[in-house]
Amino acid sequence: MKLDDTFKGMRMEMEVTRAGEQAAVVRLAGRLDLLAAAEVKQLLTKTVSDGARVLVIDMGEVSFVDSSGLGALIGGLKAARLAGGDLRLANVGIQAQTILELTTLNRVLRVYPNVAEALQAA
Repeated sequence: MKLDDTFKGMRMEMEVTRAGEQAAVVRLAGRLDLLAAAEVKQLLTKTVSDGARVLVIDMGEVSFVDSSGLGALIGGLKAARLAGGDLRLANVGIQAQTILELTTLNRVLRVYPNVAEALQAA
């Protein structure tokens, strides 16, 4: 067995879909943890540099978030705000919502019940 096979089921799946000229929906699936954080942050930063000022992160299939994952989201938020935009979270699960509340990051990272409402928010 290769080491790569051991972690195959743990990889974060990421998909970016443009939603208009200045917005993008980033669908994440898996664990948003130390192993995935750098790649997620890089994707969010690249998406902003490609012209998306508003990022909506669809977390409906994210099973776990740790402090490194929160750091990746904050990095994406910083990139979006520097571009004059915003980062919004949608479909946040119970574990992620709990960690956002415990760290009070729910005051900084706006949470919406679904992608459509996050895209429509002013």
